[in-house]
Amino acid sequence: MKTILITGGAGFIGSHVVRRMVNRYPNFNFVNFDKLTYAGNLETLADVETKSNYTFVKGDICNVEDINDVFSTYKITDVIHLAAESHVDRSISGPMEFVLSNVVGTVNLMNVCKAHWTDLSNHIFYHISTDEVYGSLGQEGLFEETTAYDPRSPYSASKASSDHFVRAYHHTYGLNIRISNCSNNYGSHQFPEKLIPLMIHNAVEGKDLPIYGDGLNVRDWLWVEDHASAIDLIFHEGRNGETYNIGGLNEWTNIDLVKRLATIIDQRLGRAEGETAKQIKFIKDRAGHDRRYAIDASKLEAELNWKPSITFEEGLDKTVDWYLNNQQWVKNVVSGEYQTYYENQYKS
Repeated sequence: MKTILITGGAGFIGSHVVRRMVNRYPNFNFVNFDKLTYAGNLETLADVETKSNYTFVKGDICNVEDINDVFSTYKITDVIHLAAESHVDRSISGPMEFVLSNVVGTVNLMNVCKAHWTDLSNHIFYHISTDEVYGSLGQEGLFEETTAYDPRSPYSASKASSDHFVRAYHHTYGLNIRISNCSNNYGSHQFPEKLIPLMIHNAVEGKDLPIYGDGLNVRDWLWVEDHASAIDLIFHEGRNGETYNIGGLNEWTNIDLVKRLATIIDQRLGRAEGETAKQIKFIKDRAGHDRRYAIDASKLEAELNWKPSITFEEGLDKTVDWYLNNQQWVKNVVSGEYQTYYENQYKS
């Protein structure tokens, strides 16, 4: 029987992947291995914690002993690697944590795989990455799997490095790998330091809606449930050694996105039209702020028949409704540490 280790399974994307996998594959065992940093929240997985094929283990990918213990105890056969420090702003103020988690942690995992797996070709190591490794696009074009890497922030540099290490272990040691690079995710259970949940939270609280620079930076948005379905497909049907880009086919400027959110919130809370938009405040641009990301996911569609299941407008409505209906969850995760970080980061 397969026993699949999902690292970072208590985080935003990881929790959606864990929930999908545990429910869809009752004949596989899943071990959720997470350090439970500020962005990890086991409350998110309350609906699967009693499942017979699910186990949570608190552990750190930067600690080789932790990884060895979970491999020995549970006889891990495959890895879906989501554990990472992922917030660009935090990487600018503290890059070393990103190097340790995203680069050293990934290499630690692969070294333990090498030590425990006799034939590396019989096991899967699936590494989840980001479109930010490709750098910044102009007004035209899309990131393809063959696009040259050009990371611009400590976060994207750390993810680019981890991608290269994963490919190196494939070519050098024969590790059976898949890599995917996805665009910005949104949806339920996302920690409110990210753009969409931050704006919803601040709008409800009557606080400023801070927008970096001129607000014209463009991002491609992917509903997290669609990302989880793509990860499922790539893990089970993707080709050894291949990279797949995952995108939502939804390019929005930051300012247009926030205005759309403001309109939805006006409607949901019975506010006058345009009332929430008055909370928008432009602040000093972030260092190394890439202008545009956009993903070409045609390879994933052609090989594995994957497409986004809903439009961005539909997904945004669902997301706003979830946060408005789960205010207690938001209050539970907005800790004192986050408040201190927020005050420091979003100064005018």
